[in-house]
Amino acid sequence: MSQGKRSWRRFRRMPSDFALKTMNTLHRAAQKLTGGRVGWSASNMPVVELTTTGRKSGQPRSVLLTSPLQEGTTYVVVASRGGDDQHPAWFLNLRDNPEVKVAVGGKPAQPMRARVATAEERGRLWPLVTADHSNYATYQTKTKREIPLVLLEQS
Repeated sequence: MSQGKRSWRRFRRMPSDFALKTMNTLHRAAQKLTGGRVGWSASNMPVVELTTTGRKSGQPRSVLLTSPLQEGTTYVVVASRGGDDQHPAWFLNLRDNPEVKVAVGGKPAQPMRARVATAEERGRLWPLVTADHSNYATYQTKTKREIPLVLLEQS
């Protein structure tokens, strides 16, 4: 195998579940240590705390995500997992149970309903997301799956 192919494989390697959970834990710690003054914005996007119901455990599962686009009271989140070939666990959870809770800016969580954008909606929203946040377009080039956009809507 050539050096170029080995380098590409290292480049494509996605973060492990452990690494993703560790990043989320550190992000939460920064929020807690600063009394919520830090951690509710990242890369010029609001951070949302999404709480789903675990599809296997039935227990609440919470994750911090960025929302690259908001339309009215609807938050758009991207199920990219950094361009991995597998969907993130939070996406699988909300697909099975779309009733979620969403906290923004350190405010109390509100009940919302999550749904995957239709093909027509994605066709309209994806260019808006990637125009300001090109990292999502890069993630799409790393995987064969179409990265879903999830709409978090007031219930």
